[in-house]
Amino acid sequence: MTHDPRRPAEPEADEVFAQILRWQQEGRRVALATVIDTWGSSPRPVGSHLAVADTGGFVGSVSGGCVEGAVVGTALQVITDGKPRELEFGVSDEQAWSVGLACGGRIAVYVERVE
Repeated sequence: MTHDPRRPAEPEADEVFAQILRWQQEGRRVALATVIDTWGSSPRPVGSHLAVADTGGFVGSVSGGCVEGAVVGTALQVITDGKPRELEFGVSDEQAWSVGLACGGRIAVYVERVE
């Protein structure tokens, strides 16, 4: 499935893009993370967004829990060096049950600086 990251996949995406504009108007540098692919079960669909400001503030969601922490950290690196990154996160069904999750699955997230 091909997704245009400039087109909101979900209603809350409008707020993500509105916040990006506010941060840019304040002179903040920003990165945008977008779910570009999923396999099996995933908490957020393809096209979900998370925006991160250079202050560490963020809005939106690409997954939840420790995955979002890792995405925020990567977004801060992308803001600094301008190099986009593609991240992949996954949990096997066995691992998912051992940590109290009811499903496994994987997601791919693309993180880019917003100019």
